[in-house]
Amino acid sequence: MKSLIVAESAGFCFGVERSIRMAREALEAGECYCLGELIHNDDVVKLLGEKGLHTLESPEELPEGQRVVIRSHGVAESVYTELEKRNARILDATCPRVAAIHRIVRRASEEGRTVLIVGTASHPEVMGIRGWCERSFVVKNLEELEALCQNEPSICTEPLTIVFQTTEIREKHVQIVNFLKKLYTKPKIFDTICEATAKRQKEVRSLSERCDAMVIIGGRSSANSRHLYELSKESCERVLYVSGASELDCSLLRDCDTIGISAGASVPAWIIKEVVNKMCDEIKTNPEEMTAEKPEAEKTFDELLEDSIRTIYNGDTVTGYVVGITATEVIVDLGTKHSGYIATEEFTEDGTKIEDAIHVGDQVEACVVRVNDVEGTVALSKRRLDSIRSWSDVENAAADGTVLEGKVTEDNKGGVVVNIRGIRVFVPASQTDLPREAAMSELLGKTVRLKITEVNRGRKRVVGSIRAVTNRERKERAEQIWNEIEVGKHYEGTVKSMTNFGAFVDIGGVDGMVHVSEISWNRINKPSDVLNIGDKIDVYVIKLDTEKHKISLGHRDPNMNPWKRFTDTYAVGDVAKVTVVKLMPFGAFAEVLPGVDGLIHISQIANRRIAAPGEVLTVGDVVDAKITNIDFEKQKISLSIRALSEPAPAPVVEEPVEEEFAAEEDALVYEVGADGSATGVAPEMDEE
Repeated sequence: MKSLIVAESAGFCFGVERSIRMAREALEAGECYCLGELIHNDDVVKLLGEKGLHTLESPEELPEGQRVVIRSHGVAESVYTELEKRNARILDATCPRVAAIHRIVRRASEEGRTVLIVGTASHPEVMGIRGWCERSFVVKNLEELEALCQNEPSICTEPLTIVFQTTEIREKHVQIVNFLKKLYTKPKIFDTICEATAKRQKEVRSLSERCDAMVIIGGRSSANSRHLYELSKESCERVLYVSGASELDCSLLRDCDTIGISAGASVPAWIIKEVVNKMCDEIKTNPEEMTAEKPEAEKTFDELLEDSIRTIYNGDTVTGYVVGITATEVIVDLGTKHSGYIATEEFTEDGTKIEDAIHVGDQVEACVVRVNDVEGTVALSKRRLDSIRSWSDVENAAADGTVLEGKVTEDNKGGVVVNIRGIRVFVPASQTDLPREAAMSELLGKTVRLKITEVNRGRKRVVGSIRAVTNRERKERAEQIWNEIEVGKHYEGTVKSMTNFGAFVDIGGVDGMVHVSEISWNRINKPSDVLNIGDKIDVYVIKLDTEKHKISLGHRDPNMNPWKRFTDTYAVGDVAKVTVVKLMPFGAFAEVLPGVDGLIHISQIANRRIAAPGEVLTVGDVVDAKITNIDFEKQKISLSIRALSEPAPAPVVEEPVEEEFAAEEDALVYEVGADGSATGVAPEMDEE
């Protein structure tokens, strides 16, 4: 028994459907032009050409003021500029998914980022993408990426944005992302592979595993058709690649019991039916035993194109554009005869206003909930699609260890609940990475990164660990720091704990200690006088021991060294206004500048003998003092108040005056007291 199985997703995708529909509508008003082939299918291009769609190779060929269709693959930004110069009436049929990539790479260039495109460099889609960014590279696979990193080592240090050709293979995406994550800490990776492409590839992989032969239909220049062929070859020995029925050699399939058929995104339904019909006729297989239907009688081109618009089924993922918004519904144009609608509550459930959440003209993707052929409507749900994808993302993350990001929405004694795109993930207290004494409520409202450790979709139970991620990242950062650290290097650190002798600071996975003497140039008693737990401070490496993994850090800014400011300002002999800060038995310490003290020895406080500095000075006094000595090596200063005092008058010794009456008068002897006062005393004279 022979049986044919046609893949459900074979044929036109949304972007191709949209471009053909736009071209048909344009042709209703007369002939027009298209830059390059509208899609990669010779039959469709030929039929459209017969109806008046002329293909151009460059914008310079377009006659002045004519209508032109931009093909589904998109074009460079410069092409639009050239067309505007020619006053062209542009009908942009660029696939919305490709247009989204244009916006991504343009924004990346504006931010000064390098763009890496994974795809085929000669493909029109990739050439168009490169025309929207400044610096870009293209790689086809992991091998080319590894070679690029060797030949262009600078790319490993530049800020990088990665996008994928919409028709790329999903497995290639996983390989390249894993490779890049080893080189970069925060690359911006955008998964731009079309969902329809991914679905088509998944079906082909499944078919090729259970069929004796595969037939892939597609144009020779169709990248997505070529990928279907490559995927089929991985599991099936006999795979035929044809562009239509005329190329099919059925003799190669006569001994096969089960044959699978799929087609690329640019293949219309009638070509698929022609291939199936030929297989039915030549292999002599009973059509009733086939899952594919034989084609109907010959139809007109318009009817064939109408048939090529795929049917919408419950559960399908569809993309459309918002054409209207009411109080209860968001109306979506799906590019078919059906009109889609989504309940407005799906956009406003978090309190957001509908006018802020969605706008007319926005692209929206949703899941088909119910098709009403009688009324021509399709009930859609964005929430259900998000939930399906979120569960899939969570399950994949659990399988491959991918780190996910979510917001903490609930807390209790047992742990916290993290919302990841609508999925509630429970994180036990032991896995939150909080200290034991900390309250779980500290995490409320915060965005956290976590690893999924358990998933049970049936019970709707998901368990995660924040600690697993922080431990791994801390270890990676620590290894990186120890590989790069050196004396004098600066870091931004976070104060983790404090003691009386210093503060421990995390510099990105490694802790270092800032001694209390290195915290401030001003006098402090303990670290908590100027620092708090959690403070972000700038530190630099003073000393390190790589064997014991010990790091001594400094926080004081060397440029603000008060000793340097003092030596730049004062010299020996200068007079400074100083503040008494401490009294000792041997003298008084006075602040010359903040952070610089000098000693006034007890002998230099007054011009008389004193028993203690407190007899003359008190803490807080501001006095003038002369700088009498500077010890640059030990950074010590000697001050003197006495040097600025008026010296005590010297004893006056008068010469005796030899007069006739001098011998008859009593002589006075002056005595100078300790306080500098003088007294005259008349001594007793001996009688002869």
